[in-house]
Amino acid sequence: MNAIFTRTSVRSYEERPVEAEKIEKILKAAMAAPSAVNQQPWEFYVVTDKSVLRKLSEVSPYAKMTATAPVAIVVCGRKDGIIVPELVDVDLSLATENILLEIEEQGLGGVMLGIAPFTERMEKAAEAISLPKNLSAFTIIPFGYPIQKNPQQNRYDEARVHYVK
Repeated sequence: MNAIFTRTSVRSYEERPVEAEKIEKILKAAMAAPSAVNQQPWEFYVVTDKSVLRKLSEVSPYAKMTATAPVAIVVCGRKDGIIVPELVDVDLSLATENILLEIEEQGLGGVMLGIAPFTERMEKAAEAISLPKNLSAFTIIPFGYPIQKNPQQNRYDEARVHYVK
């Protein structure tokens, strides 16, 4: 899985749409993530509407690039029918990572914007996409064809590895 070692955060995108087939593959990858007791607490909002992308770009000071992205996925969590609520954020994180890796696999670039657990950001995102009350916004992932892609840094640090024998 080369995407693990080539994926970087991309914040500038070409002005061309992302094909529906690629978006579907990204969503399938998200839903293939592990989930505690298979609760699959996720819902995904795919945003291509420019006015909504602009609203999402105002959710946090770090979200500006969302206004110029051709598409963004808002990863959301369900509040009802959840078996292990303490692990919902873990499940959503795993789905988010799968999204980022599949974006890379598709020759695209994207970035994860942290929304949860910041209440104000979560509320702004929910308002921007008219989220029902039984869902909460977790992350925003703007993506598209990258204008520029930098190489990934080698983050392996042997000093952080501990073997228990």
